Amino acid sequence: MAQSLAEMAVEVLTTADGRAKTALGRRHAAAWFSARAAGRSLPIGHANPPDRPARPDRPELLAPRDVPRRRPGTEAGRLALLHAVAHIELNAVDLHWDIIARFTGQPMPPGFYDDWVKAADEEAKHFNLICDCLEALGSHYGALPAHAGMWRAAEDTAGDLMARLAVVPMVLEARGLDVTPGMIEIFRKAGVTGAVAALEVIYAEEVGHVAYGSKWFNWLCGRDGLDPKEVFHDLVRRHFHGVLKPPFNEEKRAEAGLPPDFYWPLTGE
Repeated sequence: MAQSLAEMAVEVLTTADGRAKTALGRRHAAAWFSARAAGRSLPIGHANPPDRPARPDRPELLAPRDVPRRRPGTEAGRLALLHAVAHIELNAVDLHWDIIARFTGQPMPPGFYDDWVKAADEEAKHFNLICDCLEALGSHYGALPAHAGMWRAAEDTAGDLMARLAVVPMVLEARGLDVTPGMIEIFRKAGVTGAVAALEVIYAEEVGHVAYGSKWFNWLCGRDGLDPKEVFHDLVRRHFHGVLKPPFNEEKRAEAGLPPDFYWPLTGE
């Protein structure tokens, strides 16, 4: 009998090695989409995702304040930046498979699963692109310590699909749209063309992930007769730690379906 999508998601979440996790996720995504194209969707099913995804022994995970700060104007600083991006992308792979597995008790249209399988598949590609950059520069993912707080948003929103959509794609991934152009510029100035190319792919595709969050958040609000802006402000204030920090990439946020009156009131300004 065919594996359900929820079982596939848990298999990815319980695979520790980054390259193995992303290879498995990409195989499962291909199986999902080939079944969809053939007109026979795989069952969504039910499975119990772990509270935390499996992780390799390296990188060592540190409290955010203990992760060493390095200047991006140096080669060591640029390696640290790429390492941080790889860590973010690996967490994103798990976040997108987790949203598939964790909320199967809440019936959603097939398009919901299409979007998050596609997002998980793209994040796997992003992780591997950045790992390739690190390896081309004589390093690798796991060579430096990383941020232990990356999974906190998942834990804080484990019981609420709308909160998960608000905090992960619509806050955290939207932040990626704000900061990635500056990162691309750092690597362009340093002549690291591989990193520029990889970050440009990530930047283009992250707009879609924010848009999926916005689309399904609005869909849930519409179904329940709720005001999306009010609900968004309430959920972010409850589940996100801290305020949103400008400057914002207003153009890309708008492209992803995030209007300014969603995020400016959360800056605390």
